[in-house]
Amino acid sequence: MAIDIAAVSQNALNILTTVGLKLLGAVALWIIGRWLIKLAGSLVARALNRQHLDPTIVNYIRSGLSVLLNIVLIVALLGFFGVQTATFAALLAGVGIAIGAAWSGLLSNFAAGLFLVLLRPFKVGDAVSAGGTLGTVEAIGLFGTTINTPDNVLTIVGNSKIFADTIQNFSSNAFRRVDLVAQLSHSTDHRAAIRVLKESLTRVPNILKTPAPEVEILQFTLAGPQLAVRPYCHNDHYWQVYFDSNRLIREVSQSAGFSTPEQIYAIHQLPEVQGSRRLDTAA
Repeated sequence: MAIDIAAVSQNALNILTTVGLKLLGAVALWIIGRWLIKLAGSLVARALNRQHLDPTIVNYIRSGLSVLLNIVLIVALLGFFGVQTATFAALLAGVGIAIGAAWSGLLSNFAAGLFLVLLRPFKVGDAVSAGGTLGTVEAIGLFGTTINTPDNVLTIVGNSKIFADTIQNFSSNAFRRVDLVAQLSHSTDHRAAIRVLKESLTRVPNILKTPAPEVEILQFTLAGPQLAVRPYCHNDHYWQVYFDSNRLIREVSQSAGFSTPEQIYAIHQLPEVQGSRRLDTAA
């Protein structure tokens, strides 16, 4: 039986041409689809920004939309190559259930992220203590929140850990209190010390006049009375006020001539009991 070389070559050429065109079409579809996804994300973000929505919510919606459209694009590419998308969708659902069972923690992070966006206990740029991490919020993602700590370490905390733990937002209120302590000696006049410290605190930059700084006796120690020094400031100036006020307490104590606090112990010798002396003698 003779083989028609020309027919085989023609068939092979037709197949290669068809496959090549499909590959080119798939590449074009991928490039155009990715461009459209980015365009859709930009348009949605622009529309939401015009509504003056919080940047955290805008970024969250944009990320979710991008993930959803990328899945649609992949399904479209498979359909372009003749793959049954219904079968693929069922397979994808089954894989999703399996992954969900294996990665329940990841899904809990996703659910907690939704609650963080809806309830908004903090936003990007706030100084917070959340999930055992203290710092400034850089981003709230689908599964984790990025926090930059005071020592400049970028830390990603799972959303479920944040939502299940105590959240402190230091930026939500207009001001916060700085808690300091000034130790006095027993011989120092506490009234004079309180007056001098109150007057001196007004010279520290960024301390608020309202509410006024508080200086009162906190407790008594073996070294003498201990004063609570509590100025108020905006959160952005907290550490500057903290260190400057601490330095001020030291300088005021020296310039005012306050004596150095010393722990004083009184030792009393108990008189001998007559009965115990007879017992010692008998022994």
